[in-house]
Amino acid sequence: MNAPNPTPNADSAPYWEAAAAGQLRLQQCQHCGAMQSIPRAHCARCHRATLGWIQASGRGRVASFTWVERGPSAAFREPYMLALIDLDEGVRLMMNILDAQPDAIAIGDPVRIVFEVRQPDGPILPQARALRPSSAQPETP
Repeated sequence: MNAPNPTPNADSAPYWEAAAAGQLRLQQCQHCGAMQSIPRAHCARCHRATLGWIQASGRGRVASFTWVERGPSAAFREPYMLALIDLDEGVRLMMNILDAQPDAIAIGDPVRIVFEVRQPDGPILPQARALRPSSAQPETP
């Protein structure tokens, strides 16, 4: 059984195309400058349809996390760490922290975004990797 795949639409297709190329992109309003992490047709702040895409730095910090022992279905590899990541650009994303143990992660820890292929011919998903000294990894995705 495979985990469910995201279904890109007209608003999110540029996000998933960038992820397939190993890039994290975010929408930014050309009118008010607001950043948003969930792709939409209009700015969540000023409601104008003046959105563009920027490449994110790929850096952030752990805002919250939980250790999942039992996923919602057999398609999820267990156990795994699910986290809210505050990106340096000011938006929050939910993603897994790869290769993490619950006692090795703390709120505020720095992370970098990496990209993971979970299944052949599946989407490439942005995930986080901790940058703590005990788990620091090389900079290549």
